[in-house]
Amino acid sequence: MEHCIKQNNAIDIYQEYFQDEEVVEVTEEAPSAKTINVFRDPQEIKRSATHLSWHPDGNRKLAVAYSCLNFQRAPEGMSLESYIWDLENPNKPEIVLKPSSPLVTLEYNPKDSHVLLGGCYNGQIACWDTRKGSLVAELSTIEFSHRDPVYGSIWLQSKTGTECFSASTDGQVMWWDIRKLSEPTEVVIMDITRKEQLENALGAISLEFESTLPTKFMVGTEQGIVISCNRKAKTSAEKIVCTFSGHHGPIYALQRNPFYPKNFLTVGDWTARIWSEDSRESSIMWTKYHMAYLTDGAWSPVRPAVFFTTKMDGTLDIWDFVFKQCDPALSLKVCDEALFCLRVQDNGCFIACGSQLGTTTLLEVSNGLYTLQRNEKNMASSIFERETRREKILEARHREMRLKEKSKTEGKDEEPREEVPTTNLEELVTKAEEEFFSVIFTELKKKEAAAMKPKPQKHQKMEGDEEVEGEDEEEEGASEETPT
Repeated sequence: MEHCIKQNNAIDIYQEYFQDEEVVEVTEEAPSAKTINVFRDPQEIKRSATHLSWHPDGNRKLAVAYSCLNFQRAPEGMSLESYIWDLENPNKPEIVLKPSSPLVTLEYNPKDSHVLLGGCYNGQIACWDTRKGSLVAELSTIEFSHRDPVYGSIWLQSKTGTECFSASTDGQVMWWDIRKLSEPTEVVIMDITRKEQLENALGAISLEFESTLPTKFMVGTEQGIVISCNRKAKTSAEKIVCTFSGHHGPIYALQRNPFYPKNFLTVGDWTARIWSEDSRESSIMWTKYHMAYLTDGAWSPVRPAVFFTTKMDGTLDIWDFVFKQCDPALSLKVCDEALFCLRVQDNGCFIACGSQLGTTTLLEVSNGLYTLQRNEKNMASSIFERETRREKILEARHREMRLKEKSKTEGKDEEPREEVPTTNLEELVTKAEEEFFSVIFTELKKKEAAAMKPKPQKHQKMEGDEEVEGEDEEEEGASEETPT
């Protein structure tokens, strides 16, 4: 009895040992998704939904940018308006935004939900304060703005909450402060030759900024190259750190994994690819080549192994590479027209997809797709590390093979270069000798012929004289015989 009392005093029998452990649920249900609501463009002339942004407080509103991206093919009378929708009311937009040019991008300010940043088709940066109404509150001057449509705009994690940056296919990335939008605070030209020439710059079509890496940002280009940049570099040339190339067309989506920022997702051409900053020569994982072109993609904010992609055939693919790597865990036909953009809500439960005809579809995914699975973080991390190691080994092997081939080709090139002059000299010497001796032989023959020529002439003359004498003798004999 005394032993038990002492034991109770020594050990807290009511202590919860696993209090700090994350609550992890294991679900065996098949992944699924259902349509919750559909928000249609109220205009008669339909425009594409080009960008989506969730309201930062509560996610009960959705901002949608509408524009026509077909160069110089915008129909006459097309509306310039974009809208903010209340998720509970799909019949009418809650707020109408009226820009001077159609909006390609639209982003809520994470620090102030009343403020929105818009990138216009004509290259200008616009800013709204919904408390002040539908008209633009601040607008960049066109002389100091982008020359092409603004395809990317992101708010920076600053103390003031007023700083942002934008990217365009004109090859420039610009930093802004919405308190003074007359001109950008900084400009970086996406010239990977580091000569800072705008004519050599690659057109930027997607942007990535991770608040945990405040000096770094990434740019996806029209040429299929991802440019990694450092804003705080000493010179403009040093701001372009490195490049990653692997896509055959424009990179429409670029995003770091929210759990492992070293790894990032790109969507372009017919594939989605996962990269590691440690492996620059090629991606570490990629999807199969699809029949339809991919248009957008995003990571799940709550599960490190899940990401989403949209395609031109109107399909939304949900990938879970812990569960399945070769095929999507769920493929859902959202609409008949092409899907252009998607955005995942912060809790990972709702996904909004924008289509070519301006229809925004709100989907709710099954519980398993937004609930962290047991050991998922460790598994995802080990998969990333394993694939990175594999790619590094392959890179080293390819580098070794290239060096061997290079040395072989250099050896082949050098050998004939050394032999050619020797063979040429030998040929020249032998040729010169032959010509020299032939000249000497011909001269000798001539001399011999010249020396031999007079002897036969004298001999001939002697023979001729003998013949004449014989004829004379015959004539004399004939003359003697005639008188008899």
